[in-house]
Amino acid sequence: MENKYLPIGSVVKISDSQKKLMITGYLPIETNENEERKIWDYCGCLYPEGIITTSTNYVFNQDKIEEVCFLGLEDDEQKKFQEKIQETVRKLRNLDNN
Repeated sequence: MENKYLPIGSVVKISDSQKKLMITGYLPIETNENEERKIWDYCGCLYPEGIITTSTNYVFNQDKIEEVCFLGLEDDEQKKFQEKIQETVRKLRNLDNN
């Protein structure tokens, strides 16, 4: 079963963190100097501070979420986008398996 991604604006508590994070995006990609790619589930910023600088952006995976403190807006537009995220995840997994 595919993971359901939380909506933008959701506020979560992740393991190993004293601060809450607000989800600001999906599937950020990091590439190291060896061109190895790491795809994360989410990017986020500190809550309630918000995005202060690019160095205060955080990346994390769903398995690190301990608690959902606030659920962002879920409407028809978000539900359609959820389908696009799932499709993108499937494509990325296929690329990694080839």
